[in-house]
Amino acid sequence: MSEQKLPTRAEDFNEWYNQLVIRAELADYAPVRGCMIVRPYGWALWENIQASLDQRFKATGHLNAAFPLLIPKSFLEREASHVEGFSPELAVVTIGGNKELEEPLVVRPTSETVIGHAYAKWIRSYRDLPVLINQWCSVVRWELRTKLFLRTLEFFWQEGHTAHATFEEAEEETRRMLEVYADFAVHEAALPVIPGIKSESERFAGADRTYSIEAMMGDGKALQSGTSHNLGQNFAKAFDIQFLDRDGERKFCWTTSWGLSTRLVGAIIMVHGDDQGLVLPPRLAPFQAVIVPIHKNDDERAQVMEAIAGLQRELMAAGIRVKLDARDGLTPGFKFNDWEMRGVPLRIEVGPKDVAKQTVALARRDRPGKEGKAFVARDGVAAAVSATLNDIQAALLAKATAFRDARIRDVTTYDDFKEAIETGFARAWWAGDAALERQIKEETKATLRCIPLEQPGATGACFMTGRPATTQAIFARAY
Repeated sequence: MSEQKLPTRAEDFNEWYNQLVIRAELADYAPVRGCMIVRPYGWALWENIQASLDQRFKATGHLNAAFPLLIPKSFLEREASHVEGFSPELAVVTIGGNKELEEPLVVRPTSETVIGHAYAKWIRSYRDLPVLINQWCSVVRWELRTKLFLRTLEFFWQEGHTAHATFEEAEEETRRMLEVYADFAVHEAALPVIPGIKSESERFAGADRTYSIEAMMGDGKALQSGTSHNLGQNFAKAFDIQFLDRDGERKFCWTTSWGLSTRLVGAIIMVHGDDQGLVLPPRLAPFQAVIVPIHKNDDERAQVMEAIAGLQRELMAAGIRVKLDARDGLTPGFKFNDWEMRGVPLRIEVGPKDVAKQTVALARRDRPGKEGKAFVARDGVAAAVSATLNDIQAALLAKATAFRDARIRDVTTYDDFKEAIETGFARAWWAGDAALERQIKEETKATLRCIPLEQPGATGACFMTGRPATTQAIFARAY
C-alpha cells in the first residue's frame, strides 16, 4: 500500500471517501460501469454485518430462503405504483440461449413481486400466517450516478418479506424491524440514527407506509441506512394472496418488506473515518486487533515471535479477532500506517523490552499519539484488550452522536433552513405537502428525510407555510 496521504476530509470529502475505499482494499471498480468488486477485507466487514443482523432476524422468528434472480416483467406491471417507481432502473433480459424470450425477464431490483407470487400459492388459511421470510442476495438497479457502496448498479442486501392476517399485525412487524435496524446501527455500527416515517412523496413504490433510519455523515449529509415498509394489501391484491379467516371468509393478506444494504458500509466509513483512513467499530471490524512485532535482529525476532505465539492464542481463545502482521521487509512504522488506514481498532506492539518486562503496548485507533497508547501487563492481557475494545466502541458512538447533535439546527424560517443544510440537518415544524417538498428540493437540493418517531409533543408553526403543525420533520441533503 502506498504511504501517500489521503486528501483530508475538509479539503475534499468525496475524494477522501473514493480514495479510502480503494486504498483500504474494501472494494474496487468492476469492468461494467457502476458495478463494484467487494474485496476480501470489505466482504469480511459485510459478513460481520450479516451475522449480527441475521441473529436478530432469527430471534424475531424469521427464516432465510432464496428466490429467483430473474422475474417475469409482467409481475412488476401488476402493481401500478411499483412498476412506475422502478421502471427507469430496470435491467431487462430479452435473449436467452441465443433465442429471443417469449416474455422479457427483469433482473431483480427487489423481490416483492416474485415473493408475492409464491405466497399466493403457499398461503391458504389463517393457520399459515404469519409468514416471516428473509433473503440475503444482490439486486440490480440501473443507476446513472454511482459511488462505491453508496449507490451501485448491483449491490448486496437483505430483504425481509412477511404476510399477516391484519393491518395491525403488519404495522407491528414494520415497526419491529425498524427497531431491529436502529438497535443494530447504534450498538454494533456505533451509528446514531433517527428512526422516522417517510413523507408520501418519499415512500417506497407500492407501500402504504415507509419507515427509515437516517444517519448523518461526516460532511453533514444524510444517508438512509435502512427501510421498513408496510405494503398494506397492495401486493396481496396484485398477486391474489388470500387466506380463509377464522370466520370462514376469504380475505387478502397484509404484507411488509424491509431491507438494509451494503450502503451501511459507506455509512461506517463516512461517520467514523478520519484523515488517516478508516476507523472501524470493534464489534464489526474484520480484525479487532493487529499484533505488530518489533525487532532489530534474528535473536530479537525469535524472542518476540515466541512471546507473540502465546499472546495470539490467548486472544483468539477469548473470542477476539486478531491478526499477526509478520510481513518481512516492512518497517513497524509502515505497518502502523497501513493498519491505521484499514481502521483496525487496536494495535498491539511487542518488542524485546516488552518481553523482558512482561508487558505489551496497546495503541487505540480512535485516539492518535500518546493519548491512545497504554502499556498493560502480559498476564490478563485478554481482559485488558476486551475492555479497551468495549471502550472504543462506546467512544465512537459518543463522538458520532455529539457530532450529529451539534449539527441539527432547529429552524423557523426558510432562510434559517437554507443556512442549516449547508452543514447538517434542519429540524422544523412541518405542515407542507408534496408540491412544497418538490419546491424545497429544486431550490436547495434538500429533501424531507423523515418525520421522527420521537416528537416533542407540542405544536408549532410550519416554517414554510406558517400553518399550525403537530409534527417536526428532518430535512437534509442526502446521498
